[in-house]
Amino acid sequence: MNTFLRELEIQRWDDHRYYHRSRINQSLHLVSAMAFLVSYVLLFSSPAIAATIGWLVAMVTRQSGHFFFEPKGYDDVNQATHAHKEAIKVGYNLRRKIVLIAVWLASPALLLVSPSLFGWLEPATSAMGVLNNVGVIWLAVGGGALLFRVVQLCFVRDVQTAIVWATKILTDPFHDIKMYYRSPLFVMRGELYDPIETHQPAAAVTR
Repeated sequence: MNTFLRELEIQRWDDHRYYHRSRINQSLHLVSAMAFLVSYVLLFSSPAIAATIGWLVAMVTRQSGHFFFEPKGYDDVNQATHAHKEAIKVGYNLRRKIVLIAVWLASPALLLVSPSLFGWLEPATSAMGVLNNVGVIWLAVGGGALLFRVVQLCFVRDVQTAIVWATKILTDPFHDIKMYYRSPLFVMRGELYDPIETHQPAAAVTR
């Protein structure tokens, strides 16, 4: 358990210091985290709506922060190039995210090929029915993306790294709120970048 928690802390620290320097990105992650929490609540009663909120609100704000506001030049704080950070990224780096987003955007087209999704869904007879079926597909895309990367990490890294990453992803909304609840205030003050080193956890010193 100690090694699991230490690895979780290290993965969170690496994600923060490498990919969350921009206060605008952090602020968008705060919005994303709150939307994901709404999705978590709705997942048990309205999974299709939960997936729709998760993708259209939570994921759009989160990935917009990464693609448009996070610096991609040489990282003086961490002494690392953007290419190096992309290469060592445990989860979905920007290249993998582009593939995932493309799959997400294209996935509703399956309903044009088969309105019942080859017998898996009830064919929609109304606009709400279409939205519900799209939501179900998006839920499958999200779950599939999580499972795919976990299995992949089991082979390219190890089982613990994979399980830790999955735990990190599922608990990120709670952690992001704890980490970034003050980020909008920093943005309003004109402090656009996090100094990062002031937040270094003890577990990361030996990284």
